[in-house]
Amino acid sequence: MKRNRFLSIILSALTLSLTSCGDKTANTDNDEDGGAFTGEFIPCEHYFFADAEKDPSRESFSGASSDDSAESNSAAPGDNKGTIGMTCMNLNNPFFQLIAQEMEKAAKAAGYTLKAMDGKGDAALQNTQIDEFITQKCDAIFLNPADSRATGSGVRAAHAAGIPVFTFDIQMEDPEVQKLVTYHVGSDNYQGGRLAGESMMKATGGSGKIGIINLPEANSCKKRVDGFKDYLRENNSTLEIVSELNGKGDRVKGAEVAADMLTAHGDLVGIFGINDPCALGAWASVKEAGKLDQITIIGFDGSPDGKIGVFEKKLYDTPMQFPGQMATKTVEAFLKYAAGDEL
Repeated sequence: MKRNRFLSIILSALTLSLTSCGDKTANTDNDEDGGAFTGEFIPCEHYFFADAEKDPSRESFSGASSDDSAESNSAAPGDNKGTIGMTCMNLNNPFFQLIAQEMEKAAKAAGYTLKAMDGKGDAALQNTQIDEFITQKCDAIFLNPADSRATGSGVRAAHAAGIPVFTFDIQMEDPEVQKLVTYHVGSDNYQGGRLAGESMMKATGGSGKIGIINLPEANSCKKRVDGFKDYLRENNSTLEIVSELNGKGDRVKGAEVAADMLTAHGDLVGIFGINDPCALGAWASVKEAGKLDQITIIGFDGSPDGKIGVFEKKLYDTPMQFPGQMATKTVEAFLKYAAGDEL
């Protein structure tokens, strides 16, 4: 009963318009690798059991624009200014479902129709979807690339057609393609990875063997792993990373690779999953192996499922992103661009 009540509160909170976290968001002229770009990164935050016990309607469950901002972008009934094409890597993931919902809400308030498409983890499919957006003469394209490099051809095609591309969550990897992107809004994934490393050290005492469930085709996930590893190294951790396997950002695949890790390394003390689906999949395999008391699992995203996982003590921490902010800030950047304002 307690779980159901907690779940209903979370889902109710996520249906509300999200509120700005203001000073948590920093505009920058440098990307996470130090190269020039136009956009911003939103810092992540820890999410522990103590946080889950608090009122889930607090600000960190939200993260979009204020009511005043929404009013300023409101359009008259029936006023359709155009269409925005959006494609993301996986619309089955609650994280991206929330982003799509908030983008649609913000775009509709400004008089635009958002056409959201599921990339299904397939860069070739996303390039085809971008071609469709170009043919349909969309006013802008919002892209969350399934592959940070392979979707570059789609970005180039959109740029050649004069359609602005706004990336969210995941940056393009090729610096030359990055220059063709009008604006990027994402989390500070490197900083979030450092939070995950901090939690792993705290939970394990900083020693033992651990595994990482990664997603190397996603630039953002690579940065999470980099931040995680750097934190361990800089803090003289004796934790030994004995396995790194690709969970494809998926709960089922995450469970499969976690099972493989446990078969090869039965003495693991921790697993870091680069998102909550992978981490929760890992938990299922750890439970199946009867090692819940031995292995600490760290997720990433602060998704509804991830937060419930922390509350139920399946996950020790899920460094939290703010998808609502990411969604509305992407729409706001497009509206500024459409109005001729400087980004």
